[in-house]
Amino acid sequence: MYRVTQLPPDVDTHELRRALWAHRIGHRITEDVEGQTLWLADPRQQEELQRLLARWQRGEPLMPKGRASSFSSLPTSSLLTPLRLAPVTASTLVLCVLVFAAMALFGDRVIAALAIVPLGVVNGSLAVGSLVEAVMGGQVWRPLSPAFLHFGWMHLIFNMLWLWYFGRQVETLQGSGRMLLIVLVAGIGANLAQYAAGTVLFGGMSGVDFALLGYVWLMSRRAPGSGFFVPQMLVVFMLGWMIFTMTDMAGAVGFGNVANEAHLGGLVVGLALGWYYSGRARRQR
Repeated sequence: MYRVTQLPPDVDTHELRRALWAHRIGHRITEDVEGQTLWLADPRQQEELQRLLARWQRGEPLMPKGRASSFSSLPTSSLLTPLRLAPVTASTLVLCVLVFAAMALFGDRVIAALAIVPLGVVNGSLAVGSLVEAVMGGQVWRPLSPAFLHFGWMHLIFNMLWLWYFGRQVETLQGSGRMLLIVLVAGIGANLAQYAAGTVLFGGMSGVDFALLGYVWLMSRRAPGSGFFVPQMLVVFMLGWMIFTMTDMAGAVGFGNVANEAHLGGLVVGLALGWYYSGRARRQR
């Protein structure tokens, strides 16, 4: 990222940011005690950014009338703004929270309905169904649905933070269709990887989170002009966490029963998608 300018701490930059995204100018605005710093992803877009910045500072409208009206249809402070700007990310997050609440109310019935295979109790023992038979019988949601199960507040919060951090970036830069593709392919891929390891009772959005990590990282590295950005230390932390949970030490300090194969499966899916789409972005440029 390349530093462009420092803006006052109290200035409203929403219009400027919407215009930059509309012109496909990858950027980032950070805040500190001195004010707001505008960063540019691709220095080749410096001239176009400066033109928009100058117009914004003069108070001129930045968006065409049609686009401006669509952005202004809801107030900036509206609770619906996240849903409007990143609908797939916000909807996925809300669905996870609703499922978590349903688990608190209805208990094991929710888990049995959303686990990767049908579960039940027969003669006091856990009965496990077949994934193939379940899907062929119409339960087509099961390869994906375990991603929406979370087994504790920390599990939910941790996964939702990374989903929101990476998901908004993907959806803002490349649209809701790309984010939906990643959620579906990575969710199913991560769940099948965990199921192939012999586990039937698992859940969480972490496989999708690791897919988003791999996708955003490869896009930022192989297609820097795409506007994607992820701090290198965050990549190191998340990969280090994944490796740590695979060791015996994780169980010794209370992090047992982690869906390691789902993490790895999601990461592989994200890297594959990131490699493909970053290569396509490079060819287009």
